[in-house]
Amino acid sequence: MKPFKIIYCIFIVFLATIALLLIISIFPITGNIKFMVVQSGSMEPAIKMGSVVMIKPANDYKIGDIITFGEVTRIKSPTTHRIYDMKVIEGKPIYITRGDANNAPDQKEIQKRDILGKVLLNVPYLGFAIDFAKKPIGFILIIGIPAAVIVSDEIKKIIKEIKKTKETKESNKTGGGQW
Repeated sequence: MKPFKIIYCIFIVFLATIALLLIISIFPITGNIKFMVVQSGSMEPAIKMGSVVMIKPANDYKIGDIITFGEVTRIKSPTTHRIYDMKVIEGKPIYITRGDANNAPDQKEIQKRDILGKVLLNVPYLGFAIDFAKKPIGFILIIGIPAAVIVSDEIKKIIKEIKKTKETKESNKTGGGQW
């Protein structure tokens, strides 16, 4: 394979990955695996700002687990922190969390119903590309332009095939190649 083709294939896979993660992050399915972008450096060095974390709800959480909790709205982003301590009140667990880079635990105690899930995997810096792709200019640059290039390339191939088919038909009509 030519180096250009290899780079082209890698680029297409990269775009497809970003598009897929963008779609998944916009339409999270409740009770299932979700992908979230970490917006702060409070969990560094374990999870860097701009990372994409894959979270999944669990039946129980323990001290040391990294969890994502809070509301997911246009205004509010959920928080990803480590469970620092826990206590049981009236038979229900209450979690005290803390970011690894923070000196003190979080003020708000977290109930199980507030937890979106436990972090299973994190991919550093990929979130910057996803956040950029969510903005109109980013969407145009990362998704729109490459898609337009691919579509125009395919249109050129179709036109070339149509011309080739016409030439073959014309040559057959005029008797070219026939006895």
